[in-house]
Amino acid sequence: MSAETLATQESFYANPAAPVVRHGGPARLLHWAVAGLVLLTWPLGLMIGYAKKDVVMDFYMLHEGFGFLVLWLMLIRVGNKLLTRAPEGEGPLHERLAAASVHGLLYAFLIVMPVSGFLATNAHGFPLKWFGLVEVWSPLGKSPDIAWTLSSIHAWSAWILFGLIGLHLGAVLFHHVIRKDRTLFRML
Repeated sequence: MSAETLATQESFYANPAAPVVRHGGPARLLHWAVAGLVLLTWPLGLMIGYAKKDVVMDFYMLHEGFGFLVLWLMLIRVGNKLLTRAPEGEGPLHERLAAASVHGLLYAFLIVMPVSGFLATNAHGFPLKWFGLVEVWSPLGKSPDIAWTLSSIHAWSAWILFGLIGLHLGAVLFHHVIRKDRTLFRML
């Protein structure tokens, strides 16, 4: 461990009541909203293949509606990230670079996944009617020649995202349980 990391940990143990430098309120709200929606949307997508025919469209509509909401929240999140400064990361340089890489990939796949799902649905000939209420303009008409490619991108993105979330949660546990630093508290 570097001296910088040890100093950070020692200050945590010396004064656990010291204030934590946290992400701004909008960043925290967007983080937890997207996390909750992903934890809801991902299983709904998996259930589509196993649901009875009379309810499969309900699962599909919810999956697609929440996924489209994830896209818009992620676009807002990118804007917020560009306009605000995040607190300084803790740990050695290689850990901060790894964290930045995983965060960047999380952002990318949290945009690629809903975009590819939206486009795949359109290419299969089913325009999005958001939660059954609002018809969303489709940049693609029915395009069977690219529909399955877009569906594959969507499916692979889901599994890659699942792995990235696992890395992210592993890092959170590492910081909170092993390092016992304040990393987790910056997002609470």
